[in-house]
Amino acid sequence: MNAYIDADSSHGSGADGGATTPSTGRSAWQKRYDDAVAKGLVRDADFTTLSGEEVDPVYGPTDGEVDPRIGWPGEYPYTRGLHSTGYRGRPWTIRQFAGFGNAKQTNERYRMILGRGGGGLSVAFDMPTLMGRDSDEELSLGEVGHCGVAIDSVADMEILFDSIPLGDVTTSMTISGPAVPVFCMYVVAAERQGVDVGTLNGTLQTDIFKEYIAQKEWLFAPEPHLRLIGDLMEYTTEKMPAYKPLSVSGYHIREAGATAAQELAYTLADGFGYVELGLSRGLDVNTFAPGLSFFFDAHVDFFEEIAKFRAARRIWARWMKEEYGATSEKAMWMRFHTQTAGVSLTAQQPINNVVRTAVEALSAVLGGTNSLHTNALDETLALPTDESAEIALRTQQVLMEETGITNVADPLGGSWYVEALTDKIEAEAEKIFAQIRDLGEAGAPRDEDGAVRHEVGPMTSGLLRGIEEAWFTGNIADSSFRYQQALEKGDKRIVGVNAHMETNAKPLEILRISHEVERDQVASLKERKAGRDGAVVQEKLDALVAAAKTDANLIEPMLEAARAEATLGEICGALKELWGEYREPAAF
Repeated sequence: MNAYIDADSSHGSGADGGATTPSTGRSAWQKRYDDAVAKGLVRDADFTTLSGEEVDPVYGPTDGEVDPRIGWPGEYPYTRGLHSTGYRGRPWTIRQFAGFGNAKQTNERYRMILGRGGGGLSVAFDMPTLMGRDSDEELSLGEVGHCGVAIDSVADMEILFDSIPLGDVTTSMTISGPAVPVFCMYVVAAERQGVDVGTLNGTLQTDIFKEYIAQKEWLFAPEPHLRLIGDLMEYTTEKMPAYKPLSVSGYHIREAGATAAQELAYTLADGFGYVELGLSRGLDVNTFAPGLSFFFDAHVDFFEEIAKFRAARRIWARWMKEEYGATSEKAMWMRFHTQTAGVSLTAQQPINNVVRTAVEALSAVLGGTNSLHTNALDETLALPTDESAEIALRTQQVLMEETGITNVADPLGGSWYVEALTDKIEAEAEKIFAQIRDLGEAGAPRDEDGAVRHEVGPMTSGLLRGIEEAWFTGNIADSSFRYQQALEKGDKRIVGVNAHMETNAKPLEILRISHEVERDQVASLKERKAGRDGAVVQEKLDALVAAAKTDANLIEPMLEAARAEATLGEICGALKELWGEYREPAAF
């Protein structure tokens, strides 16, 4: 699923004054807001109600102290948002997730999205690509182009972004197992467009922890994947400062059946693990942490989701400051993308999915998301048609343009219910963090004096042990089972599924991917392989494997392999021969 958050360069620490200590009243917020206005960081727009009534940019106590755990927008711990201006400064980015068939077909969809008001691109890859396989491999048979776009080499990347200037359009790529070689192909495609790759801005999901926890799309054991992620963090920190090499994903965890608190806690714990990885590489937390972003699910329980997003910002800011020593404002900011809940969509009465998606999108916006993808009504049945994709896009535009929700920052801040839910979810998450750390303490090696020795860090040790012992998957399975029981008993109700099942709905026309897509993709790949210099390809693959046997950073040799038109399957296959493939331990 989708994963992206913008750089938000128009709202640097200068706009909000580096507020890492809570204020005690409205005056500090007002100064930051006035500074933003003076710098031209507030949009020239109509900020009135439908009836023409003026509304304030924020609401809260007019004088006296404010609870420091709630604070004001733009101040630590950012419960009410990262910026004093809220969406008056910049609305969320409309970033629709798309990919199907071959690169040419997906390119046409991208141009439609951008032409109709989309703010950026997000690439959905097909299953062979997600698993690091070429389209012509035996295990790819029947899957090419079906759940996303097929990408075998840089040549496909060039077609995918044809007439889309990568230096100007931010792009998210939702892929984890083979994320690093796909990143390299993206960089080479940008080079071939003539783009200065040092200026590229986008996001790569790369989050391998959540694959072991929920989605199951890995290539190697955790340690080699973490090595590649560490190499990518080093490379982008030095050479592509605007690019975000990691989007830590809770979306897939929630879709697997986790509760809101589990989604929040497991996702943030994964994020802490990547912070520890960066620190273990000697990177400055204030430099690399702004390159971490997050990706959450917006489920259908409206207020619980809003509370989850607010708690997420607060927890991240506090841990970054108190646990990992961050001192810069941007290192404490949790930037996150949201996607409406695919698992909430129903095949029964599918038109109702438009309503579900709108409610979920509204919760994401009221929770302060930085970018948003809205699912199409037919995605429970197939990939979206052009019509359903347009409805999903227009859902965001109606919210943004017609409802007035961009006028006021954190309009639910101070609500007794929302604040109580925020506190409750935060407390539940903190209990889970303690459990994960305890796992790491129990499983970590010890020095002669009995002191615990963590190779990367205490949270990372807990994550790795929890993966090995199926602790995460077991907890998610239990939560999913409890919810299913509640559905079957009728305690939880879904319209069209176990309530209000009478309908006049007619079957939808769905998008079907022709078998010709796979046939043509395989033929094209065969032609490319025949037309390249095979000796050079093998030389670059051998150089990559040789580097992998040392402590060298693998990004440059992988870029060289991509430039030689080595395929995704060849690059991943060469590393599999060295590192082996991962098999999940059986657990009951």
